[in-house]
Amino acid sequence: MKLTLNPVLAGAGAAVAMLLPALALAADEKPKLDTGDTAWMLTSTALVLMMTIPGLALFYGGMVRKKNVLATFMQSFAVTCLVSVLWLIVGYSLAFTPGSTIIGGLSKVFLKGLTLDSVHELAKTIPETVYICFQLTFAIITPALIAGAFAERMKFSAMMWFMGLWSLIVYAPVAHWVWGGGFLGEWGVLDYAGGTVVHINAGVAGLVCALVIGKRKGFGTENLAPYNLVYSVIGASLLWVGWFGFNAGSAVGASSNAGMAMAVTQFAAAAAALSWMFAEWVTRGKPSVLGIISGAVAGLVAITPASGFVTPMGSLVIGLVAGVVCFWGATGLKKAMGYDDSLDAFGVHGVGGFVGAILTGVFAVEVIGGEGKKGLVDGNAAQVLTQLWGTLVVVAWCAIATFVILKIIDALIGLRVTTEEEIEGLDINLHGETVH
Repeated sequence: MKLTLNPVLAGAGAAVAMLLPALALAADEKPKLDTGDTAWMLTSTALVLMMTIPGLALFYGGMVRKKNVLATFMQSFAVTCLVSVLWLIVGYSLAFTPGSTIIGGLSKVFLKGLTLDSVHELAKTIPETVYICFQLTFAIITPALIAGAFAERMKFSAMMWFMGLWSLIVYAPVAHWVWGGGFLGEWGVLDYAGGTVVHINAGVAGLVCALVIGKRKGFGTENLAPYNLVYSVIGASLLWVGWFGFNAGSAVGASSNAGMAMAVTQFAAAAAALSWMFAEWVTRGKPSVLGIISGAVAGLVAITPASGFVTPMGSLVIGLVAGVVCFWGATGLKKAMGYDDSLDAFGVHGVGGFVGAILTGVFAVEVIGGEGKKGLVDGNAAQVLTQLWGTLVVVAWCAIATFVILKIIDALIGLRVTTEEEIEGLDINLHGETVH
């Protein structure tokens, strides 16, 4: 009996020994939170939130007239609050949970089921709470950017309705299409940090807003000069610093990809600031402060979709091109079309986003961003066409949906303040406060 038992025990022991590595491997496959990644993403989230408040608020607030400064600051702050609540209720679920290729599901409505241990499939080394907040900061700044197009003339009530509806009907689906498992991602459209989702989306919406709501009183005949460009320089500087969270944070970890994204972001911003400055210097005789800061923002916009896919030399070219093209977009194109995009939301973000999206296809390098990216190889002309199709789909949906939302709001409560209110200023009429 003893002789027959030993082989059995020995066989069982061998089987257990063989199973142990497999069990260890299975344990390793479970998501493991990384403290370094988590720390970087907490930092990135704070940086991107800083881009809207106070960055964008200062940037836009300094460019309007004194009688509308508080109203412009209020727009950025109120949008931050409104979109945060909507993101908790349903926005995050629509953008980043499994559903169809068109829209996400409702499994995370009111962030149902969220725990301390929750992780998202797209960010397995950080808590899902951090990923939710990081993506929220993108959802906040996108509609806030639109406000630059209709500055100084939209009702606050209409602005709130528009921003809330737009964030759910336009932003959330487009974010899902590109990042959340939707059809644009399946097509192979490259958008590392939001050139299409954020900037083309906001820029096109801004253009539609400017066309629908009409020009400011005195546009083209009165002096509509900025109130305080010092505010705008501070705001642009905060945007630049915050953009490292925007682009390098989109690596979703403290990695070499984040380092490259940070480097190319810096070079593109600097190159675009200089190319805008020199373009203005040559055509208008003087390099302006407003010009150089607008150029920097244009470069940041253009490198956003490319930041995880290009080399520093690619970013240099993208920045140089973006500065010149966006200068034309904010001057020549606007004059030719005759619209009043108050703070050049379309000229900088729409045009810059388009330039960046297309040039991503030109300069994307497989060794940097190729892992898991459908069809991405060096010098792939097909990628340029993919980028073009992706941008056109977003432009079409954004333009149509934005137009419909605006028309519905206009029919129900009206979009624009009265002539008397606009002349006197939005600060005192909409908020009962003034800057002295």
